[in-house]
Amino acid sequence: MSEPPAPAAQCQGPLLIALSCAGALALLLTGRWALQQRPELTPASSSAQLSWVRHGEVDPQRRREASLLLVERVKGNPDEQYQLLAGQGWGPDMLAAVVLKGQALAAERRGRGVEADDLWSKLLRRFPRDPASADALYALGRRTPAQRLDLLRRFPAHPAALAGALELGPAIDQERLGTLHLARWGPRWPGAEARLRRTCAVKGVAPPPPEQRRTLALALAELGDGAAALDCLGGASLGDSAVALSLAAALLKGDGPQQQKAEQRLLELAQRWPQAPEALEASRLLSQQPRPEALALLAQLPAPLRATAPVQARLVLQHQGSWRAVLQRWPGDPASWDLQWELARGRLLKGQWREAAELLGALNPAQLAAPLAARQQFWLGYAQRQLGQEAAARGVWERLLSSAPSGYYGWRAALQLGQAGAANPPALSALTPPPWRPLTSGDAELDELWRLDQRLETWERWRNQRRNRPTLQPEALVVEGRLRQGVGDDWTGLAQLEQAHLMLPAGSCQSRQGFDQDLHPVRFAPLFLGAGKRERVDPALLLAVSLQESRFTPAVRSAAGAVGLMQLMPETAAELAGKPLSLEALQQPDINVPLGARYLRQLLTLWRGDPIRAVASYNAGPGAVQGWLGPLLQRHPELWVEAIPYPETRLYVKKVLGNRWSYLRRGREPAC
Repeated sequence: MSEPPAPAAQCQGPLLIALSCAGALALLLTGRWALQQRPELTPASSSAQLSWVRHGEVDPQRRREASLLLVERVKGNPDEQYQLLAGQGWGPDMLAAVVLKGQALAAERRGRGVEADDLWSKLLRRFPRDPASADALYALGRRTPAQRLDLLRRFPAHPAALAGALELGPAIDQERLGTLHLARWGPRWPGAEARLRRTCAVKGVAPPPPEQRRTLALALAELGDGAAALDCLGGASLGDSAVALSLAAALLKGDGPQQQKAEQRLLELAQRWPQAPEALEASRLLSQQPRPEALALLAQLPAPLRATAPVQARLVLQHQGSWRAVLQRWPGDPASWDLQWELARGRLLKGQWREAAELLGALNPAQLAAPLAARQQFWLGYAQRQLGQEAAARGVWERLLSSAPSGYYGWRAALQLGQAGAANPPALSALTPPPWRPLTSGDAELDELWRLDQRLETWERWRNQRRNRPTLQPEALVVEGRLRQGVGDDWTGLAQLEQAHLMLPAGSCQSRQGFDQDLHPVRFAPLFLGAGKRERVDPALLLAVSLQESRFTPAVRSAAGAVGLMQLMPETAAELAGKPLSLEALQQPDINVPLGARYLRQLLTLWRGDPIRAVASYNAGPGAVQGWLGPLLQRHPELWVEAIPYPETRLYVKKVLGNRWSYLRRGREPAC
C-alpha cells in the first residue's frame, strides 16, 4: 500500500489549473485591450488598411465597417460595390439594414431587378422601422401602389417619401394627396413648388377645403412667395399665429405694396396674439423695417411688446431713448448688438473716436457671436490707437487674433500689428482637402454612419428624424449644414453654417479651426489653380469670390441675371470670351471660372493690384468705385470700406477679402 502524497504534491494539480486559468484570463484581457487600442476606421483610413482589415481582421464588425468605407470609394462600379457588401448584412443592428439597402441599389444598377426586389423585401421584412426601409417601400411601390402610400405614412419626411409624393397622380385626388404631403413635409423638395402652385390654381374641380388651403398657403409662404400664399388661402381664416407670421414674413420679401401689407399684418398678429412667441418675432420684424410708416406702427403694439429690445433699439436709432439703457438691459439680444454697431459705425465715420470707443466697450465680447465680437474688438482697438492709447490697442488686437485669427477682421488686425505676411500674403500654391472630422451630432447612429462615410444615409436619417421642423438652434444648424455639404448641397449647407456662425460665440482652437474649414470649403480645386496660374490671379481670391457669389453652386442664377460659379453677367462673359455664350455654357465650371479669373485680372490691373477696389468693382462695377475714391482710402482703408454707400457692396468686400485670408491661412495655422 503506497503512502499518501505529500501536502505539496496534493496542491500541485489545483495550483497548475489555477495558474493556467489565470494565464488564460490574462491573455484574454490583454487581447481585448489590444483590440480596443486599434485605430478607429474612418474616411481618413487608407484603402490598403481597409482592404487588410476586410480580409484579415478577426472582428466581423470591423470587417463590415471596412467594407462600407471601401464601398464609397468605388461608387462608379456597382459590381465591386455588390461584392464588397456580400455577406455583410448579418445581425439586428442599423448597419445590417444599410448593407442590405446598398446591395439592393447595386443590384438595380447591375440590371438585376429580381435580385434587387428580393433584397428590398428582405430589408423591409427584417427592419420595418429602420429609415433604410423607406427606400425599400419606394422601390417596391413601383409595382405596388399601396406600398407607396405606406411609405408616406411610415416615413413622411424621408427623401424617399418626398420623391414618392411627387410621383402620385395623374388622378386629381392622388395628385392632391401627394401635393399636400409635400406641403407638410418638404415644400423645398425639387419639383414641389410647381405642384403646390398647380394644386392651388386648379380649375374645374372642387377647391381644397379651408384646412388644406392653409397647408398649401403655409408651404408657399415658406418658399417666400407671400402673394401666391395669400391667393391660395383665399377666404380661409389664418387659423393661428404661426400661419399669420409665415404669411407676413413672406410678404416682406415682395414689392412695396406687399411690404406695406406685411407690416399691417405683423401689427395685427401682435395685437391679436400678444402672448404668443410669434408676436415677439412680429414686433422684431416690424422694428427692422426702414419705412417711416413702420415706425409709426410700433406705437400701436401692446405695451409688453413695445418694451422689448428690438422695439427699444429702433426707437434709440430714431433718437428716442438711451442706448446705454438698452445695452445694459438686453446685452445678449441681437437687437442690442445691431444697435451698438450702427451707432459706433456712425461715430467712426465722423472721427468721433472717444464716443466710438465708449460704445464699442459697452458690451463684453464674450456676449457676442464670434464674428461680431471680432468686429467690435477690431474697431475698439482702432479707436484706441487714434486716441493715442497704443498699448491698449495692441492688446485688444492680440486678443482678437487669439480668438478669431481668420476672416476680414483677423486680416486687418494682423495688418495693424505689422505681422509678416499680412500686407503681402503668399499666393496659394496648393489646395489639399482638410482632414476628416467627426460629426459630433449627439446621436450615436448618425455619428457612426458619418464615420463610415455613409453621408447620404446620414443625411436621410437626419431628415427623417427632424420631420421638417425648422432648424433654429445653432448647434443643429452646424450639424445640418455639414450634412448638406456632405451630400453636395453647398448652397443651403453654407447658408446654414453662416447662420450658425452669427449665433455662436468663439469656441476652442480645435472647434474654431474645424468650423473655419466648413465655412471655407475647397471645390473645383484644379480649375481655380489652373485659372489663377493662367491669369496671374491668386487662386485664394478666386475661391473667395466664388464662395461669396455662388457658394460653389454652378447652376445658380441671380435675380439680375448673373450666372454660374463666378456669377458673370452674360454680356460681360461674351466680351471676355470674344463671342456670345449660352446660359448652359456659363453654368459649366470649366468655362465660367477662367472667364471670372480673366475679369478679376482686368480689375486688378485697372486698380494697380489693390484687392479692395478690385473686389468692390466686381460687385458694384468700376464706374461706381471710381466715384467713391478719395484720400480716405489711402489713410484709413478700413474706414473707406465702411463708407461704401451700397450696403451690399460694403458687406461683399469684407466677406470676400475675409474669405481670401481664411483660405491663405489654411494649413498655416499653429497647432492647437
